[in-house]
Amino acid sequence: MKGNIVLALLVFYPFLGGILSWAAGRRKERGDDCRDYLADGIVISEFILMGILFFLFGKTAGAGPVMECSLPGICGLGLSFTMDGFRLIYGTVACFMWMMTTILSRQYFQHHENRNRFYLFLLLTLGATMGVFLSGDLYTTFIFFEIMSFTSYVWVAQEETEEALRAAGTYLAVAVIGGLVMLMGLFTLYHELGTLRMDELLSAAQAYLTAGGADSGHRQGILYAAGVCLLVGFGAKAGAFPLHIWLPKAHPVAPAPASALLSGILTKTGIFGILVTTSTIFLHETSWGILVLTIGVITMVGGALLAVFSVDLKRTLACSSMSQIGFILVGAGMQCLLGAENALAVHGTLLHMVNHSLIKLVLFMAAGVIFMNTHVLNLNEIRGYGRKKPLLKAIFLTGALAIAGIPGFGGYVSKTLLHESILEYSGGFLIRLVEWLFLISGGLTVAYMTKLYVAIFVEKNDSAEVQRKFDRQKDYMNRESAFALTGSALVLFIWGLIPGLTMDKAAGLGQGLMGLTEFGEPVSYFSLKNLSGAVISLVIGAAVYLLVIRGLLMEKQRKGAPVYVNSWPAWMDLENLIYRPLLLKILPGIAGVFSRILDSFADLAVVVLRKTLYRDSPLPHERMEGNWFTETAGRVMNFIQAVGNRTWNRRHPGNRDYVHILAVRNEELRENNTIIGRSLSFGLLLFCIGMCLTLIYIIVL
Repeated sequence: MKGNIVLALLVFYPFLGGILSWAAGRRKERGDDCRDYLADGIVISEFILMGILFFLFGKTAGAGPVMECSLPGICGLGLSFTMDGFRLIYGTVACFMWMMTTILSRQYFQHHENRNRFYLFLLLTLGATMGVFLSGDLYTTFIFFEIMSFTSYVWVAQEETEEALRAAGTYLAVAVIGGLVMLMGLFTLYHELGTLRMDELLSAAQAYLTAGGADSGHRQGILYAAGVCLLVGFGAKAGAFPLHIWLPKAHPVAPAPASALLSGILTKTGIFGILVTTSTIFLHETSWGILVLTIGVITMVGGALLAVFSVDLKRTLACSSMSQIGFILVGAGMQCLLGAENALAVHGTLLHMVNHSLIKLVLFMAAGVIFMNTHVLNLNEIRGYGRKKPLLKAIFLTGALAIAGIPGFGGYVSKTLLHESILEYSGGFLIRLVEWLFLISGGLTVAYMTKLYVAIFVEKNDSAEVQRKFDRQKDYMNRESAFALTGSALVLFIWGLIPGLTMDKAAGLGQGLMGLTEFGEPVSYFSLKNLSGAVISLVIGAAVYLLVIRGLLMEKQRKGAPVYVNSWPAWMDLENLIYRPLLLKILPGIAGVFSRILDSFADLAVVVLRKTLYRDSPLPHERMEGNWFTETAGRVMNFIQAVGNRTWNRRHPGNRDYVHILAVRNEELRENNTIIGRSLSFGLLLFCIGMCLTLIYIIVL
């Protein structure tokens, strides 16, 4: 090991802790308590260690790496970790979120099965996530990225219901396919640039293009091909369109503590990879910026629309996460378009990442409290649950106001920076369209968060008996859960209360990852110009809530209040409409036809040659069936049969013809061996074809 052991400890300590907590939970007497306390101690100590590092290096980390660690020889290229301002921020955010969700998990899983398994993979995923954020090269990022995908898969499948297993399968499929595509991009980058270290990628890419001379256009194309592969892999985890399909389905079925982490942190590992790619290989590249911006706008608007139509609490929050990821990708795209003058986009991107992490921690834990007391998530069934619960109401309202971009909360600051970065770029009609889609998406956020808050905390339940039951419920949270939710909401509130002391300093600390060295001009967040954007979104949100949600998306009943309905067309599900038919039916069908053609090609060639060129036919001395061995053995057995009949003076008019019997058995054996041989042969053949295409791609391109 070379460098500071603390970085390796931050990564591998949770792995060890997960194994120890699992072993503790295997004890029959008081095993659950021991496991729970041990898991709490591990995540709390991990957060304390990150807090110490933040206190020691918070003022100097913005200038560059403050610690590095390498583990040579592991997985071939070795592992490398580094600590700079961005990693210091997100390592702290990740540890804080894991600490709060682990504390909540004690009450949430009180009556659940397979708790030991959940805690094991909860801590394993913490270690993998820290490995991603602290990685110093893309190879280390990929290793822990894939570990994180497989360990977090268990979260989605935790309840083992049909819906959970289907959503987990979708999540794993997207993660694996994205990982394989990312690996292709890493192969290409390493072959062309000779390095995957993040601090060397920018200079290596510039030198690679400069050395190309007249061939620089071709080399630029190779880099773009590799970049798109990385974008697919990281975008799949981030929940960006069109690989977002796992996100709205995984969150409703996953436990609430897992949903908070899936939305708040694991999606940010994908954003982290996109930012590294954007800020090194494609720093200030206009074409790349347009690509990322386009994906961001579609993700932003699409997620907001899905959230407006949803009537499931956690699904609405999941679709909201998709939309907020779109906001962040808009900032990443604007970083490229604005070139060196991209301070607003850099700071807005970083701050909205942190805001979204903290907001979804609060909102999903609040949703978890509602679910563990009601066991339902449909808005019509949980309507009125929080009317007489002021603490839960204040906690949820803090998250709702922050994500809606209300002035005075953190979401307003980051959205203002992103909006100003769009206005700063003079791109004509298209950039003006992006601005309006940005404001409309903000308005849709206001609308669906208003829908959630009104349904849960303002309206009454249709059943008076259910409403009385809700109102009488006072012990809906124990002290540990109340601490987790209240503490998270306070951190979120204080974070956005005085942005000059909190958010601006964090933006300056983490900007180095995105290639920004100067802080830029200070922003007057509460000027009339900046407030106007928030006001426009609020007006749009009020109109959508009153005219669309209350007017079109609620169905009147003969008795009682109108009910919320999901009018989103069922056929507009990309997974069922495109991905599953494509991957499970169309592509296997095409591959099957291709395999059958290859399977019968040799036989077809022989038949064609014998019918055309050779024009031969069976010769007189050729056997009609069997071979020399079966014929010889059959004749011997026929002779023995005849001798036996004469010896015992018996007549057997139905004597067996062993020549024919052995010939038939031989033919059956040959057919079985042929089927087995062809299956293995064509499996190997397809594998060889894939390997050859991969090698040709790497060598030629």
